[in-house]
Amino acid sequence: MAPIPKVMKAVQIDHTGGIEVLQYKDIPIPTPKEDEVLIKNEYIGVNYIDTYFRTGLYPHPKPMVLGREGSGTVAALGSAVPQSLGFSNGDEVVYMGTSAYAEYTACPADKVLKTPSGVSSSDACAALLQALTALTLVEEAYRVESGDWVLVLAATGGVGGWLCQILRAKGAKTIGTVGSEEKVATAKEQGADVVVIDRQGQGDVVNTVKDCTNGQGVAAVFDGVGKDTFERSLECVARKGTYVMQNQVSFLRIFDQMPEIYPVVIETCSELLSIAMLMSIYTVVWQASVTPVEL
Repeated sequence: MAPIPKVMKAVQIDHTGGIEVLQYKDIPIPTPKEDEVLIKNEYIGVNYIDTYFRTGLYPHPKPMVLGREGSGTVAALGSAVPQSLGFSNGDEVVYMGTSAYAEYTACPADKVLKTPSGVSSSDACAALLQALTALTLVEEAYRVESGDWVLVLAATGGVGGWLCQILRAKGAKTIGTVGSEEKVATAKEQGADVVVIDRQGQGDVVNTVKDCTNGQGVAAVFDGVGKDTFERSLECVARKGTYVMQNQVSFLRIFDQMPEIYPVVIETCSELLSIAMLMSIYTVVWQASVTPVEL
């Protein structure tokens, strides 16, 4: 392999703010700690969680190089990286860690995986954080079973697209929402059985769910929108069904608006319900921006 240079290009922030705080600059290439792998990045993932660090929603020491995942080749190994992991210089790998917006990233070895044979570096990078998020949702937030009807909002988004593919593999029946006619075909290709065009919350989602489920509602709703779809999503959930919110911003918006949401919930349930009674009818899972790290 070519010698490792001393400096690299990276996208770094020195303080929080809008996109204007992003700096493309030269910084020193990190030296891997004894348990780390130095990776020469070929692809990096750009995810919503990156904006949370940029804006300060998630506190972090500065300066900071953004980015949580990437793929590339092993450039160097720390002295204590276990041989059992089988890494060698030049291996194609994919990782989930920090500081991915750079030419090189040092990542703990236990957060690095060899890219499987037959999987491109770009596909490996695209499949890690978002796909693990989707897998966590269908296995842990609500364990989807074959034959379940499930509602996925934003079915062609990053996590939404993976949800549709995984749900199809599990034998579930998926109703997906999209924002335009152009996205319908994509949603169906990814696994949605029924697709509703839902521009700015104007789609007939509730009646579609009732028609598909004989009025019973879906076993689970996976909602990455939140406040704007909260009431409608509860109307779509079957009794003892599960409502899963997997977006950090939506999570905060819901709780910011709790005085407004409570009456909506009560009206939606058509009864004067306490929150305890509500929770006996719906399982509400605040699954905020799932970021699995155990590889």
